[in-house]
Amino acid sequence: MPQENTYEVKDRRMGDMVHPRTVGGKVLNLYKQVGETPRERLERLRAQKPECANEVLSYAGRLDPMAEGVLIALVGSANKMRDAYLDMSKEYTLDVLFGFSTDTYDLLGKVMESGDGTSIKRSAIEQGLNEFRGQFSQEYPPFSSKPVDGKSLFEWARGGLIGNIVLPRRQVNTYDIRLSEIYKVSDNELLSYLEETIAKVQGDFRQEEILRLWHRNLRKQNDRLFPCATIHISCSSGTYARSIAHGLGQGLGVPALALRILRTKVGDYSVEKSLK
Repeated sequence: MPQENTYEVKDRRMGDMVHPRTVGGKVLNLYKQVGETPRERLERLRAQKPECANEVLSYAGRLDPMAEGVLIALVGSANKMRDAYLDMSKEYTLDVLFGFSTDTYDLLGKVMESGDGTSIKRSAIEQGLNEFRGQFSQEYPPFSSKPVDGKSLFEWARGGLIGNIVLPRRQVNTYDIRLSEIYKVSDNELLSYLEETIAKVQGDFRQEEILRLWHRNLRKQNDRLFPCATIHISCSSGTYARSIAHGLGQGLGVPALALRILRTKVGDYSVEKSLK
C-alpha cells in the first residue's frame, strides 16, 4: 500500500500514472493481453520502452495466459516494495461458461466433464454467488504455481500425480460479487473463440491436445447454445477468479469454467490507464 513518503507523478512519455518508490525505481500499469505470460509482457515492455531495456523488472500479481488486463510491473529499485504491491486488492470481470469443466478451470485445459446448463436461471446464479461473498477458504486450483513438497501444483497436475497430495487452501475475501448479465454462445462461436485465443499462447501448454478435446466436444452443426454469465468481482489479493467459476458450477450442479477473465483494477491502478 502507498507509504506516507511516496508521491504520484505524471510521466508524459507514457501518458500513465507511475509511483516512484525509491531513487531509480518506478511502478508501471501494464495491460497483459490474452495469450501472453507475465514474463512475455515484461519482455514486450523492454521493446516498448528502451529506458527499461536494462532494468531489473518483475511483476506483482500473476495473470494466467488466458486472462488479460492490469499487470503491475516493478522497475529497478521499486522491486524492493514488491510485497506491498502483491497485497493490493483486485477487481475482475469474469465470464463464466456453463456446460463444460476443465482441469485448469479455464479454456486452456483438458475437458473433464460436460453437462446441460440450459435450464439455469438468473435467480439460481445469484443465489450461487452467495457462497463466495465475504471471507471464505478457497482451494488452490491444480494448475497454479503454489508449491507443495518442493513442486508447484501445476507440476503435480501435469505429471498426473495431483491425486497424491491434498490441495492447499487460503483465506480470501470478496468485498463485492454480482451478476451483470446472462447471454448464450453457440458451438461455432465457442470453437472459433477457442481457436483464436489458444493460437495466441506460446510455449508448451498442451495446446494441440486441448484443441483436439474441444473439437471432440463441440459440434459444427451449431445447434446448441451454452449459457454464460458476466460477473463483477472485487476481492482480496490471492483470490482465483477461475476457481470461483469452477466452484459456482459445482454449487449449481453444472460443469462450468472461466470463459474470459479481465482484471480491471489492482489497488488504484485501473485498466483504462494501462499501457497496451
